[in-house]
Amino acid sequence: MKRILLVCPNSWDDVQLARVAPRLAGRYEVIPYGHDAEDDPAAFDAAGFIEAALAHVRREPVDGVASSSDYPGALVAAALARELALPGPGPEAVFRCSHKYYSRLAQRKAVPEATPGFTLVDPAAVAAGEHLALPFPVFVKPVKSWFSVLAERVDTHEQLQGLLIRPDVREHLTAFVRPFNQLLRRYTSLEKDGGSLLAEQLCRGEQVTVEGFVCEGEVQIMGVVDSVMFPGTISFRRFDYPSQLPAAIQARMGEIAARAVRATGLDQSLFNVELFYDAGAPEGEDLRIIEINPRMCGQFADLYELVDGTNTYEVLLALAAGERPAWRPGRGAHRVAASFPLRTFEDQRVVRVPSAADVRAVEERWPVTLVKAYCRPGQRLSETNQGDGSTWRYGMVNMAGDDVASMLAAFERVTEHLGFELV
Repeated sequence: MKRILLVCPNSWDDVQLARVAPRLAGRYEVIPYGHDAEDDPAAFDAAGFIEAALAHVRREPVDGVASSSDYPGALVAAALARELALPGPGPEAVFRCSHKYYSRLAQRKAVPEATPGFTLVDPAAVAAGEHLALPFPVFVKPVKSWFSVLAERVDTHEQLQGLLIRPDVREHLTAFVRPFNQLLRRYTSLEKDGGSLLAEQLCRGEQVTVEGFVCEGEVQIMGVVDSVMFPGTISFRRFDYPSQLPAAIQARMGEIAARAVRATGLDQSLFNVELFYDAGAPEGEDLRIIEINPRMCGQFADLYELVDGTNTYEVLLALAAGERPAWRPGRGAHRVAASFPLRTFEDQRVVRVPSAADVRAVEERWPVTLVKAYCRPGQRLSETNQGDGSTWRYGMVNMAGDDVASMLAAFERVTEHLGFELV
């Protein structure tokens, strides 16, 4: 049995690993280490964490290191694997994906047809009056982003200057990226740290996520997930698997994702590539990469299990153990599955969240695999760190069905029975 150190464990790990525990028995022993640092990365001491983890592993050896956490987990796991000479992606490749500017450079070289125009935004240069190399309007986001926070359209140079002096932007470009910068300097030769923004040409279309893994240089595409937005926003309403787009379009998405990932040098890792598909544009101009994430998506792990029969945490542990993951699509019990973030457009107070009995009741009646609450009674949603700038997320439901229409109808009944109450 392989011992796998799971660093910066998060709430997805708890629920997803519990689902697959019977299949992991005798194969992997998962050893959680550290805490979920995603809520406050600015307080995370990356160097101290790595030294403590190395000391721990010297006392209690492991066969692999893994993390499902975006930041700082994926970066730390790659660094530890390098220090311990264990299977895992090279730290510089992980940073080349995570740093939006260097990721765009790799994309432009490998898949120029799917890479929008972009330029690095130096806050000091913009403050001094220097203009961007791109014409306005542009889409601006931190080079080390966090969901959709601080990602927004900017229409003028003056608006960009105003953005850069906002306290939340200044805090992000200094304190939030501190662990990112520590690890970048220690484990890579990259020159640009996390203290900048990226400006890009505007893109439009339907958003999807192509997920897969790289093992010994070979890219395996697992599937395509459709992102369904609330109209007029960049807030996710639900995520549908498998994608409803034509098979030929999905094949092109997979081919573009594979080429882009290879260009970053990523290996022995799960990944997900977000793209826009503009059905109104001619072929060759209809696909644009949004970003590459050098990690799994814990939120989708059971969706693949429901449809394909394999939870992606099984893939994560196999890669960390230096094994080739077995992936055979279409072997699940259901034809479709979806993840539903529960959102409101107002900052409200939480009156009630589902009880354990409520959750058991819906799981017994419908093919519900996951229910999460991101709040507790008495809280205001603004106190939960679950805002995206437009909405507040207060819960999550993952479930399956025979088709999308019947699944959506069942979802409405599920939420009624769960009984979230906000005022």
